[in-house]
Amino acid sequence: MPSPSGQERSDRGMYQPRTIPGVLDRISERLPDHLAVLTADRRLTYAELRAEVRRAAAAIVALGVNPGDRVAIWSPNTWHWVVASLATTYAGAVVVPLNTRYTATEATDILARTEAPLLIGMGRFLGTDRLADLDRAALPALRHVVRIPIDESDGTWDEFVARGADLRAADARAAAVAPDDVADVLFTSGTTGRSKGVLCAHRQSLEAPAAWAACGQVTDADRYLCINPFFHNFGYKAGILACLQTGATLVPQLTFDAERAMQAVQDNAITVLPGPPTIYQTLLDHPRRGDYDLSSLRFAVTGAATIPVVLIERMQNELDIDVVLTAYGLTEASGFGTMCRADDDAVTVATTSGRPIAGFELRIDGDDDAESGEVLLRGPNVMLGYLDDPEATAAAIDADGWLHTGDVGSVDAAGNLRITDRLKDMYICGGFNVYPAEIEQVLARLDGVAEAAVIGVPDDRLGEVGRAFVVARPGADLTEEGVIAFTRTHLANFKAPRSVTFVPALPRNPGGKVVKPQLREMV
Repeated sequence: MPSPSGQERSDRGMYQPRTIPGVLDRISERLPDHLAVLTADRRLTYAELRAEVRRAAAAIVALGVNPGDRVAIWSPNTWHWVVASLATTYAGAVVVPLNTRYTATEATDILARTEAPLLIGMGRFLGTDRLADLDRAALPALRHVVRIPIDESDGTWDEFVARGADLRAADARAAAVAPDDVADVLFTSGTTGRSKGVLCAHRQSLEAPAAWAACGQVTDADRYLCINPFFHNFGYKAGILACLQTGATLVPQLTFDAERAMQAVQDNAITVLPGPPTIYQTLLDHPRRGDYDLSSLRFAVTGAATIPVVLIERMQNELDIDVVLTAYGLTEASGFGTMCRADDDAVTVATTSGRPIAGFELRIDGDDDAESGEVLLRGPNVMLGYLDDPEATAAAIDADGWLHTGDVGSVDAAGNLRITDRLKDMYICGGFNVYPAEIEQVLARLDGVAEAAVIGVPDDRLGEVGRAFVVARPGADLTEEGVIAFTRTHLANFKAPRSVTFVPALPRNPGGKVVKPQLREMV
């Protein structure tokens, strides 16, 4: 039974906080002098982090932000983002992360839909001032904008925090937060239409990443290099909130740079390095990898895209990472779903996404005689719903509480999920269903292929045929004929692509997923 203060009893009889402010209070009491956040310009212990959060929360209250109001954060990975997100929930408000790649038009759309009264945004970043391009006339609810200094000292963060004099007001807000209050609204990638805002409660945004961290055996002895952007579940929940609950030290990286990442691993004895497959592929193929000591790495987890089996093998063998796990999740499931375990064998890790975590039930919805079908999830950490869109919510979550993910998969005898593809990515060639992920796995084993993605393109005779987009490794001598011939030796004829386009890089969203609509536009 939950306690009156919004906590639940653990197996050891101790109450566990079920709100983000409660978790922050607890970890700062348990590990006050332990390093919480480490960046090039700031070191914060957990006690110092809580103090920064309380001041920022008091400033949010002083600006007239009410409980339940949305506070948008539009910035890359800095220590300010960590403080701003925790301060927002401490003040009883709702975190709305904005993708740093958004144009001003895209950001304006989400700010208008959430009616955010406060935006904590980046100053000039990578030579661009996105905040200056916002259409403020279209945002009548947006009363305050705080600029975080990134490339230049043009920020107003210090001025903002100076408003936070009434700490008691902030503490009162934090004490009033309940586990079922909305903690955050994360927007889907929007690669197939207008993005949708996913509502998650405090208990969900805590329980799901706690289960993720438990699978990776993350503790306060770990140092966690967070390359994944904070505006994404992988950075915010599996990063900030996972560290907050375990006491691990968070080391944010502003933008991904392979050499800087390897330097950070060496200099800070990084033990945890999650990321999409492209991160590991880049590190493995980097010509200067041997110049850096990466031996401290013990845990890596990847997902968000089709995972070539050969990549997992290289991570285990060439990077010598003790625990390499794969996982599956989506924003509508608080960012999580299934995950391998630390004691799983290499074959299970390389070929599946593991078993359900965080109280999820897993079911495959398909024909009785079919081996695969749509992946369905049900449990306490399925989203509360989409922002202001009951029709889309009803379409995603059926009357029995099952979340329809849109992913195709199968479950083996041990309960491990194997993702086959996206329903929308499947195409039909000569009457046969073709799942691009199967072809992409084969292409990943062709010497010289760094990355590959396959889509179906129109064909007068067969309806659709496959076209492969291939990123070659430096110095590789690949030809269209050679790539097609290789796939024909491993796949049925109807599965082998009929054409190949060589590209310098695949278009990806911040979660690491290939944006296949952009590939279709190229065709």
